[in-house]
Amino acid sequence: MARVKDIEVNEASKEIRSIYEKFIETYGPFANQAKVFAHRPIIFKHMMSMLMELADKPIIDKRYLEIAIVSVSAVNKCDYCVAHHAPNLISEGLSDITIDNILEKDCPGLQPLDILVRDYSVQITKDHNKVQDKQFKELREYFSEEQMVELTFRITLCTFFNKFNDVMQLEMEESHLLYLKT
Repeated sequence: MARVKDIEVNEASKEIRSIYEKFIETYGPFANQAKVFAHRPIIFKHMMSMLMELADKPIIDKRYLEIAIVSVSAVNKCDYCVAHHAPNLISEGLSDITIDNILEKDCPGLQPLDILVRDYSVQITKDHNKVQDKQFKELREYFSEEQMVELTFRITLCTFFNKFNDVMQLEMEESHLLYLKT
């Protein structure tokens, strides 16, 4: 159970109820996260609306975005996020073995661009002040400036979610317990 009371859709303020309903219906199985964010409608409104808009208007291939998110979440040891994003990587053709070993140097199943995205995500998460120009330049061979901005934003936003989820002790949705690695 989370450290704060769950706010169900029918208990949410009128200001966010329609966003809450749409988020639960369309964004994915993040109901327990929504129940906590609903305590502060202004945060809920902007954060969840932004996530849905980014999902509706993607500019980065989902494979790379999910590799970044799972890599960051593995570094930060956020079981909630790894369990919720692992199915997305599986749908992108990666195996459980790849997901379980995503931080390993010679991770099986990762292509060269996957590794560049993974390494960039890990570097930002572990020591953002040491991102090298060479690493950024290598990624720029595949991603536009607009994509680099979003990729970097999503990597750093993921660290926020990892910390928030763990501090608030979000309970894993039952549907994702099978992806929880012990």
